[in-house]
Amino acid sequence: MAEPIRVLLVDDHQVVRRGLRTFLEVQDDIEVVGEAADGAEGVARAEELRPGVVLMDVRMPGTDGIDALRKLRELGNPARVLIVTSFTERRTVVPALRAGAAGYVYKDVDPDALAAAIRSVHAGHILLQPEVADALLTQEGTNSGQGRGGSLTEREREVLGLIADGRSNREIARALVLSEKTVKTHVSNILMKLDLADRTQAALWAVRHKASG
Repeated sequence: MAEPIRVLLVDDHQVVRRGLRTFLEVQDDIEVVGEAADGAEGVARAEELRPGVVLMDVRMPGTDGIDALRKLRELGNPARVLIVTSFTERRTVVPALRAGAAGYVYKDVDPDALAAAIRSVHAGHILLQPEVADALLTQEGTNSGQGRGGSLTEREREVLGLIADGRSNREIARALVLSEKTVKTHVSNILMKLDLADRTQAALWAVRHKASG
């Protein structure tokens, strides 16, 4: 049996953390390993506990979720961050995704959908609602990576198309009959050639330039 997905809860409301923990603890493949009441504590706990997934609120006193995301990225922490928010405004969610979040869900999400979201981001997928993807594309503008697509090899274009479909490195490796190490190399080359920061930006670039089609 595979090891359970280690999850850290970061939210300034104890009742929210308690509710999330109560539900997640009944999932056989998910283990809540810790909690934090603000972004700074969340970063410290993520460094200490090394969870696979962090459920992060956006608006918290002191260090908010977006600043915490940036700090985790600076530290090179590999945890996948899933934003859990009650705020639907693009001006709240878009910066979080640009800071490195793997996706977001709302606090009134169906419990089974939340568990599915945790499994999805842990597997390397990116959860983008269509309206937020549109907003990200608009804010990124048309120049990010523009004109550089021709430098990609045919194989890199195939990998980029699968990234845009939300596939993890393991799934891409299976689809293209490659090793995960080779896929990681292709992903690194894609980001370098297109001057992009992460897989989220790569997926958005692919959507804009129809690389997956």
